[in-house]
Amino acid sequence: MDLATVSEVLVVRDRAELVAAGFGPGDAYLAGGSWVFSEPQFGVNRLIDLTGFGWPALTASESGLEIAATCTLAEIAALEATQAWPALALARECCDALRGSFKIWNVGTVGGNLCCALPAGPMTSFAAALDGVCLIWSADGTERQVSVADLVIGDGFTSLQPGEVLRSIRLPAASLASATAFRQQSLTRYGRSAALLIGRLDPRDGAFVLTITASTPRPVQLAFAALPSAGELDDALAECLPTDAAYFDDLHGTPAWRRQLTRVLTHEIRDELAAPR
Repeated sequence: MDLATVSEVLVVRDRAELVAAGFGPGDAYLAGGSWVFSEPQFGVNRLIDLTGFGWPALTASESGLEIAATCTLAEIAALEATQAWPALALARECCDALRGSFKIWNVGTVGGNLCCALPAGPMTSFAAALDGVCLIWSADGTERQVSVADLVIGDGFTSLQPGEVLRSIRLPAASLASATAFRQQSLTRYGRSAALLIGRLDPRDGAFVLTITASTPRPVQLAFAALPSAGELDDALAECLPTDAAYFDDLHGTPAWRRQLTRVLTHEIRDELAAPR
């Protein structure tokens, strides 16, 4: 879609240019643009293009995996699970949950998906479930870190401040080494996720973390020192999300249905990870 109000596209190639560009009313950052160009952006008159940085999409090290904000969905989906990092299998599963065409996969970015902050955003599910930490560049040249689970704070809202840029997401090696279980459901076969849940079992100490997305406005995580019993899981879910009001409500599913669906999927995940390997 043409953005009739945009009069300038500024390509920045280093941090100094980004700081010098400033950020004010009418500005918007551009990465892949699959969302920016999908609908009118009234009030936006300048796009600051981050692709000029040329960040490496994926950087692996002993400490884990760094994903550039400009890494495309196609690049993250191409990751394959390894013996050391079996949790990488989640990358393709989460990309498939987007239900996007190859055009979206080759243009849309991991950072863009996170910053859109949609409850059903699958990159939020993927990165939050693996204890992802965001590196954020501030407009004054400083930087800070925040967990992915705390970046998305509601439907369409993040904890980013005006002028801040999501630079990358870092996934720790310990989380990538975990056993995982994935569940996703929609009202229709190819519909937007009504619930997307991921369970992770730490191979070092048996700790269990359940990440709930899509059925809730923001990521919700339940953490246990060991795999919980069915009753313990129900109790934790009821305490954290006590009523239908805690669940997301849109045309892709009512809160009451999402609540029941979430409970069913949590038990499927627990049972899968409890099975002998």
